[in-house]
Amino acid sequence: MIRLENVTKTFRGARVLDGISLEIGLGERIALIGSNGAGKTTLIRCLLGEYVHDGLITIDGLDPRRERARVLGQIGFVPQLPPPLRMPVGRLIDFAASLCGTAPGRIEDIAERLGLHVDAIRSRPFVRLSGGMKQKLLIALALGRDARLLFMDEPAANLDPEARKIFFELLAGHADHAAMLISSHRLDEVASLVNRVVEMDMGRVVLDDALAGSVELGSVLACRIVLKHFEPAFAKTLDGWRFAADAERLVWRGAVAAPDRLRFLGAVARYAGLLSHFSLGEH
Repeated sequence: MIRLENVTKTFRGARVLDGISLEIGLGERIALIGSNGAGKTTLIRCLLGEYVHDGLITIDGLDPRRERARVLGQIGFVPQLPPPLRMPVGRLIDFAASLCGTAPGRIEDIAERLGLHVDAIRSRPFVRLSGGMKQKLLIALALGRDARLLFMDEPAANLDPEARKIFFELLAGHADHAAMLISSHRLDEVASLVNRVVEMDMGRVVLDDALAGSVELGSVLACRIVLKHFEPAFAKTLDGWRFAADAERLVWRGAVAAPDRLRFLGAVARYAGLLSHFSLGEH
């Protein structure tokens, strides 16, 4: 469904994406992880056709840059930063509904479930809403349509705990008929939803791990990590997970309980540049 081949993007001489190659199929729910500046948002923007880039991107065989209207018609998108729209909320909902062929009431129902009372803010400009209100409305606009692709860039930012819970419940309802790419720093929230983890560091994919559905919650996963060089902070992290190292403290082995898998990956992700080998699988 989504195909990237050697995608590279440079801003003012700095390479932000460096030879990204990925394939994403319908039903795949990907947690896109990595530190700030890793290239996650730039990758999503390229998929949306916003940036010129080197390499190939196709979505259902279409180029998102050249055939942007057709591609965007398939996508529900929640940006990391809300756009500065001055359109009143009611008009924005009607406009978005007309573009994607859905009923405004469907968008409003999702907004209400998230705790956003549309009638109270219908005439208020979007730009005048609070951060949490903006996020809830953007989520409602993305999920209130029949999108086959959902791109979410830090979607739970600015949500209160109850809205956060409902949001992930809503996402789970799309799991069987959409492909999802969810950029998030809170892997614990998406652990039960995603079936693949893609980690980026310095514009490259450094980990692409399919989470097998056959892994039982009670199972234990064996992990082996080889470092390029010793790093005391990372050693302290692995010590906390009760990993054992060789004499030079470059090769580490340990076990991770299946429910802790994404939390562990999140801890390792901060040190991706140190890794020369990483493996995680059932005993």
